[in-house]
Order: sequence, then C-alpha cells, then structure tokens
Amino acid sequence: MISPISPLQNRRLALGLGTALVASVLVSCVSGGGGGTRQGTADALDRILAGDHRPAADRARDIYRHPRETLLFFGLRSDMKVVEVWPGTGWYTAILAPLLHEQGQYYAATMPSDLDSQLVSSQLKSYQAMLAARPDLYGRVKTTSLGPEGHDIAPPGSMDMVLTFRNIHNWMAKDWAPQAFETMYKALKPGGVLGVVEHRGRADLPQDPKAKSGYVNEDYAIALIEAAGFKLVAKSQVNANPKDTKDYEQGVWTLPPTYRLGEKDRERYAAIGESDRFTLKFVKPRR
Repeated sequence: MISPISPLQNRRLALGLGTALVASVLVSCVSGGGGGTRQGTADALDRILAGDHRPAADRARDIYRHPRETLLFFGLRSDMKVVEVWPGTGWYTAILAPLLHEQGQYYAATMPSDLDSQLVSSQLKSYQAMLAARPDLYGRVKTTSLGPEGHDIAPPGSMDMVLTFRNIHNWMAKDWAPQAFETMYKALKPGGVLGVVEHRGRADLPQDPKAKSGYVNEDYAIALIEAAGFKLVAKSQVNANPKDTKDYEQGVWTLPPTYRLGEKDRERYAAIGESDRFTLKFVKPRR
C-alpha cells in the first residue's frame, strides 16, 4: 500500500517542482533553441539580452555595441562551435555562452596569465569567478588562452567561428598581432568565420604600429588579417559612430566607458558615446 502524502510533504514536493520548473524555464529562455536557424538565434538573442543575469552596466552598453545585429551579421547560430578571443570581463560571454549552451560550444581564449601584471591577474580572477557563479549558464564553457607562446586556442580545424572585440590594438602594442591571427586561423574549420570589431582609426593618418591611441586603421587591419590567410567577405557599419573625432588626449580611452580624464569634459565625451568601430567578417578559405 502506498502511504498518503501529508500536507507538509505535499508543500515540499510542490516547492521542489517549482524550483526545478524555474530552473528549466531559465535555461529555456537563455538557450539557443530554434534548431540553429537564423531566426531561432535572433529570438534567443532577444531573450538573452533582456536576461537578468546581465548586469545593468552591461545592458546600458547595448546601444553602442549592438550585440544582436553584430552577431547576426557574422552569421552566428546557436548550434556552432565558437571561440571568443580575449573576452575581458565577460561582456560578450554573458551573451554567447548561454546562446551556445544547449546546441553549440563556447570557448573563451583568455589573456595569458601574467604574474607581473596585477590588472591582468585581477581580470582573469574576476572572469573565472563570473563563470563559477552561474554553472547553469557557464558550466560548459571551455577556457584556453591566447598569447605569444602560440598554444592552440581550440582543437585545430574544429571551430565554426572565432570572434574578437576591440583587441587588435592590444596585440599590436605587444608586437604579436600576426601570430594572434595565425592562431585563430589554425583553430577554424575550412569555411569557418572570423568576426572582428575594432576602434577605427583615421584613414588620413598613417597607422602607428603600436596603436598607442587604441585606434586601428581599417585597411591596415584587413591587410594584417588577410596576411594570415583569411579572406574578407563583408563589412558592416553597425558599430560606426561619426561623432568620434579620434583626436583625444588619452586616445580612445577618453571616451566612455573608460573616461580616463575623469570629470574633465565628461559631458562632451558622453555626448559622443563609445568609439567609432569597424565590423569585419572574414572566412578561412576552403582548400
């Protein structure tokens, strides 16, 4: 004979089912879904971008970074294997990892550990803490690193897409931008996509090889990336900002969100907004 369920047991059972249901709904709302179609990915991105797992400060930057339009331009789908190179504090991780959680795979190729840099060490620690805090969203993230030592950022020839946002100037400053793109090329499948966003420099000025201002000329970047074997297939102006004059005392970091000059002319720089950026799509040619 089956014993009857007491009122207390019934309440506990209901509470357990409710908690499981909430978790299930959360995963459903932030997972890719849609069978890897463009529309399914677009719908999933809408849900993820509105999710309360994203800090308010991150959501406030959507008007400058246009994540939905940028990722759809690159051709991202929720069933892809994707590497994000140098995810920083995880702004795009909070979008990409949930999207790829169910059907795809997200790799985060972080900065190499640098014990001589307190900033890098602190950022890496914060990033790992972010991943650990939400195993429901980030439990399947695979972390690697990209540095001058040339280690693989993913199994060679396995990735559908590599993405990197506003990092070329960092690699130029360290004199290993060519090696960085060669490593990305190695990770991609033939026909795989490289999506790049970077602060766009002034075309009427020669490129500083160290990119000390943070700006990179678009033509310079294209030549650099194509030298690694990639082929440019499309450009987008989704992240363009014609208000950006690119002639600031502290380079691109004068603008939001950094405001390196503090309160000096802050309203002026806030009115300009974040930097003018090029958005480029490359492919690894099929042999």
